[in-house]
Amino acid sequence: MLEIIYQDEWLVAVNKPAGWLVHRSWLDRKEKVVVMQTVRDQIGQHVFTAHRLDRPTSGVLLMGLSSEAGRLLAQQFEQHQIQKTYHAVLRGWLDGAATLDYPLLEELDKIADKFSAEPRAPQPAVTDYQALAQTEMPVAIGKYSSARYTLVEMSPRTGRKHQLRRHMAHLRHPIIGDSAHGDLRQNRGAAAHFGLDRLMLHASALSLTHPFTGEPLVIRAGLDPIWQQMLQQFGWQDRLPDVPRVEFDAEAVQDKPTA
Repeated sequence: MLEIIYQDEWLVAVNKPAGWLVHRSWLDRKEKVVVMQTVRDQIGQHVFTAHRLDRPTSGVLLMGLSSEAGRLLAQQFEQHQIQKTYHAVLRGWLDGAATLDYPLLEELDKIADKFSAEPRAPQPAVTDYQALAQTEMPVAIGKYSSARYTLVEMSPRTGRKHQLRRHMAHLRHPIIGDSAHGDLRQNRGAAAHFGLDRLMLHASALSLTHPFTGEPLVIRAGLDPIWQQMLQQFGWQDRLPDVPRVEFDAEAVQDKPTA
């Protein structure tokens, strides 16, 4: 069972666990349990995607309960009318708040985009970010005698593939658990010492205008046990007061890949 965090006659939103595919993909033909089919079975009706979250990312996933609802939501996402709030744990010590305006080349998949043309010119990519807390743990990882981490809040203004992961890597503060753009040694150390064995990126909230009622709507997704344990270990328990804590169904979440 997935946690349904919002539902009305037009929309439904779930708290997607890390490691779940949004829908079936030929890139992973063996994976039979995916978000869309699970939600469909839970509520007894078809759902229609409006946006996506990467497989290792957790958090708010919003869907329509009709093709029209899905289309209207997708339109809002495409026109950047929906504010997305993410939280992440970064390697190293990042201070302050800023807007990163750093264009990104289109990132092609080695299998899915095998026959695609050469990448186009870099596309505009803008991310607002704010460091919320830092910690230094007395654990030697790699060439460093201690491990430093930063809790950060991010709001992407554009929607490029892996934008947040690539932007933080550009700042030399990659997200912990990022196997594609991060530091493998640091990822292994964070997993071994602190149990951070997943991508530490969480889609905490979506803020939008309801496409049918016109009312403002804020949907929040709670933090999973790995996040909660990390906040406790790093002394950050009070740093995310607006983000709820939840307990996931262990049987539903187990054996899901996080890479």
